[in-house]
Amino acid sequence: MTEVEIEQIVLGAKTVAVYGMRDETHAETAAYRIPQVVQSRGYKIYPVNPKIQSSLGEKAFAKLEDLPVVPDILDVFRRPEFIPALADEVLALPAEKRPKTVWLQSGITHPEAEAKLVAAGMKVVSDRCLGVYVARLKPKS
Repeated sequence: MTEVEIEQIVLGAKTVAVYGMRDETHAETAAYRIPQVVQSRGYKIYPVNPKIQSSLGEKAFAKLEDLPVVPDILDVFRRPEFIPALADEVLALPAEKRPKTVWLQSGITHPEAEAKLVAAGMKVVSDRCLGVYVARLKPKS
């Protein structure tokens, strides 16, 4: 994926589901700080983590299928060994409920799982920090 394509994804998005998001009790983690940056730039955040009730003032959801919207971006904070199961969870959703883009944060890649998602029609960004792109491309709201 080219830098221009990534920038188009970031600028075209309004909603971001954050898979593996942490709450305020883990404010020092990237899985809290990066969604905080994204939210501060005007994106609607949907935390996805069965272990938390809410984060950044937003209700948390246990599973992707529980989300009330189809997110433009699914931002993933899970280790690479968990990405195949995540891809299966995404692919189990009806096609019209799948995110447009699956974004694997810095340090996260899994070529086989990524290929399955792309084959199903989604865009995949891997080993990149969404917060860096958002901070560069979108002013604080």
